[in-house]
Amino acid sequence: MALSQNFARLTHYSPRGVDPDDPALVLAMPLVLQIEKATPPARADLLAAAAQATALACLDPRSEPGAPWAAEFDAWCAGRIRKIARRARGAQWAAAADLPGVTAQVGQAQARAFVPGPVGTTDRRLTKLQIEGTDVEGELPGTPIVDGRGARLCLWVAPDLPMTVGKLAAQVAHASMLGAVLVPTDQAQRWFDDGCPVQVCQADRRRWAELLEGETRGAAIVVRDAGYTEIAPGSATVIAAPLPAG
Repeated sequence: MALSQNFARLTHYSPRGVDPDDPALVLAMPLVLQIEKATPPARADLLAAAAQATALACLDPRSEPGAPWAAEFDAWCAGRIRKIARRARGAQWAAAADLPGVTAQVGQAQARAFVPGPVGTTDRRLTKLQIEGTDVEGELPGTPIVDGRGARLCLWVAPDLPMTVGKLAAQVAHASMLGAVLVPTDQAQRWFDDGCPVQVCQADRRRWAELLEGETRGAAIVVRDAGYTEIAPGSATVIAAPLPAG
């Protein structure tokens, strides 16, 4: 598998892409979170599933040059990357799973990342799903667990920046795909084969300041939001940093 070519696409991503004049032609990756009403998943697991599904989709063999998804991922990564998170349950989730994409499961939580495309032509099975009110309760751990299960990245969530789980899912998903370049080359294939495992943790102010300093050394990658929903433009939302292997 030419995994290195897909990693290279993420390495050369630039957030300075220009949107088309027609809003319907704006490219976005749909993300769907399975949130059953009677048995909602744990917040940390759901966020990790969203992040892992996104990384898996970006690195999938179907995204490689000449493969069926290559053109869509090339165009998406060449612009201002957007993700739109929705929630689904029951039959809605089953219907969405028929569309091209990759599903990840962490614990009892599942999320699916779909092939990006113009928002104006997104399949009805996705557009009818709810965006508002996409939230689940639960606390994020403050310290990562190094347990030898293959995780190579920790995605640290900003302190004092409340976000719904739908908004945060898009942020950690962004961090997973950009943070993939922090995975050592000799570990990249195993990380992909293991399902691109990550941990999602809550940073306190001290840890956050240290992580921001790490960005200047190339030891971390910071996601800064465009400010279209919920938070102010330029807000640092999530930081991806390497996690030592157990």
